[in-house]
Amino acid sequence: MKPLNKPYSIYLENFLNHLLIERNFSGNTRVSYRNDLHRFLLTVQDAMKPIASVTATDIRQFISELHETGLEPATIARNISAIRSLFRFLVIEHLLESNPAENVHQPKQAKNLPAVLTVEETLRLLEAPLLQNPPGKYLLRDKAILEFLYATGVRVSELTELQQQSLFLEAGFVRIFGKGSKERLVPIGHSAINCINRYRTELRTGLVNRNSHDHVFLNARGIKLSRMAIYSMVQEYAILGGIEKK
Repeated sequence: MKPLNKPYSIYLENFLNHLLIERNFSGNTRVSYRNDLHRFLLTVQDAMKPIASVTATDIRQFISELHETGLEPATIARNISAIRSLFRFLVIEHLLESNPAENVHQPKQAKNLPAVLTVEETLRLLEAPLLQNPPGKYLLRDKAILEFLYATGVRVSELTELQQQSLFLEAGFVRIFGKGSKERLVPIGHSAINCINRYRTELRTGLVNRNSHDHVFLNARGIKLSRMAIYSMVQEYAILGGIEKK
C-alpha cells in the first residue's frame, strides 16, 4: 500500500500508540488495526477529504467496497471496530467533535457451533505461553488463565469477575458467581492451583495499584481484564500453538 500523507499518518500512529500504552492491545491486534485503518485512511486521502469531513455515509461506502472484495464477515467486523475506535480516540483527544462511525453497525455473522479441541490441541494451547521467545511479560498470568479455564470450564465473564476472596485453593475449589448472581463451588486441579499461586506471588503483586480491586486477573493498569482481552489472548496462543480452529 502507498504511504499515508500527514496528518493521516499522525492520526494513525498516535492511535496505535494509544492502543499499546493505554489499552494494552497485543502486537497481532495492532498489526491488524494498522492494516485495516491504513486502507481506510488511504480511501479518505484519495478522496481529498479532511478527517473532520468524513461522514457515516463515507464509512458505509468503504464497508460496502470491502464486502465486494469477498472478505469474511469477521474481517469486515474488525474493520468497523477499528474505524469506530479510531474516531472515538480522535473525539477524546478533541480533534473531532463527533464520531461518524458511531451508528455504523456490524454485519450479521453466521452462528456456527464452536469447534471442540482435541486432547493434543488442548495440551498445545496450555503450553503455548511457554513458546514465546523472549518470554512474555505476562506469561505467568496468561498460563494461569488458560489452566484455570481448562480446569473449571467457567465462562470468560465469570473468570474476569473472579475475586481473590473466592479462591479456596488449599481446599481445591473456587466460588463462582454465574448469571443472576447464582453461586456455585467448582473444583480445581493441582496444575491450575500451582499456576495461580505462582502468578499471585510473582506477578500480580507487581500489578496492584490504588486503582485495583480484589479481582484475581489484572491487566497492565492493575484493573480486571476485559472479556475481549481474554478472547484475544486465547486466540493469539492458539495461533502460536498451531491450532487453526476458531
